[in-house]
Amino acid sequence: MELSDHHHQKQQQQHYYSSSSSSPKRLFDLYALMSSQPRPSSSSSPSSNGVSNSKSLVIPAPKEKIEMYSPAFYAACTVGGSVSTGPTHMAVTPIDLVKCNMQIDPAKYKSITSGYGVLLKEQGAKGLFKGWVPTLLGYSAQGACKYGFYEFFKKYYSDIAGPEYAAKYKTLIYLAGSASAEVIAGVALCPMEAVKVRVQTQPGFARGLADGLPKLVKSEGALGLYKGIVPLWGRQIPYTMMKFASFETIVEMMYKHAIPKPKEQCSKSLQLGVSFAGGYVAGIFCALVSHPADNLVSFLNNSKGASVGDAVKKLGMWGLFTRGLPLRIVMIGTLTGAQWGLYDASKVFFGLPTTGGANVPPAKA
Repeated sequence: MELSDHHHQKQQQQHYYSSSSSSPKRLFDLYALMSSQPRPSSSSSPSSNGVSNSKSLVIPAPKEKIEMYSPAFYAACTVGGSVSTGPTHMAVTPIDLVKCNMQIDPAKYKSITSGYGVLLKEQGAKGLFKGWVPTLLGYSAQGACKYGFYEFFKKYYSDIAGPEYAAKYKTLIYLAGSASAEVIAGVALCPMEAVKVRVQTQPGFARGLADGLPKLVKSEGALGLYKGIVPLWGRQIPYTMMKFASFETIVEMMYKHAIPKPKEQCSKSLQLGVSFAGGYVAGIFCALVSHPADNLVSFLNNSKGASVGDAVKKLGMWGLFTRGLPLRIVMIGTLTGAQWGLYDASKVFFGLPTTGGANVPPAKA
């Protein structure tokens, strides 16, 4: 079919990316693929009817990227947060299962190795993934809120501070943005966390989410799902503040002192490697600052009618800070590194820059 002169001129003005372009291919423009003339290449030349050899076929990327800080940007970050958080937490369910039982019943689950031995003997290999459904659903919702709202609040507080103060106090911007985001994310996580802990630490309570959720609601009412919200915030807010602020700082230092060229000149694979490494180190700090509250969450969700005072009296201050800590450091370090790697991979997929290595978002003057 012949194109009109006007339409042909319009087609020539469109911008497409070749297969060697560094820009990611996010979505394919089907109309452009069918109607545009492919670029000539050295390996083949167009035939007389305007159709090139299949080896030189170029699939164009979208004509426009997602605009930074637009609704589409925050939606992409929300999707990336969900995809990076839920599946990673589900993958470490066996570690989480042993950790929770060591916190609740240290006499029975004395160490990591003996803990796995007890679980395998009593429940078999299948029991190691007990509670994976509430884990997947709860942390997918939490990750969506955590990452999506972090990007929103980081920009929001930068605009309030103004360009000069946003750059000067960028760490405070990271801390405030992540804390605000986690308040919302904790509300999304709390019901599934309550069911998960009860299923994992009380033998015979329920097989999983389908029977565990209605049983818990019947026993303690709908508000019982949020009984652990305060200690959950106590665990998650410091954890998330450390997770985001330390990650942003570590990645910035890596690009400044360890990487011999600016971030913009680094390949995407190198940038994602930096994201994973920075995330793993940040995860170790996260585990340390949030572990006492993690013990409280496990204790309260496992004990009907118990208070924070009961937990402190039962566990003791030393137990509150150390019980299950080595295992949690391994779990959280791996989790956080994987989450940042996957989150930034999703941003690359959507055509967005990876996180960190630069100042806070440009604030409105």
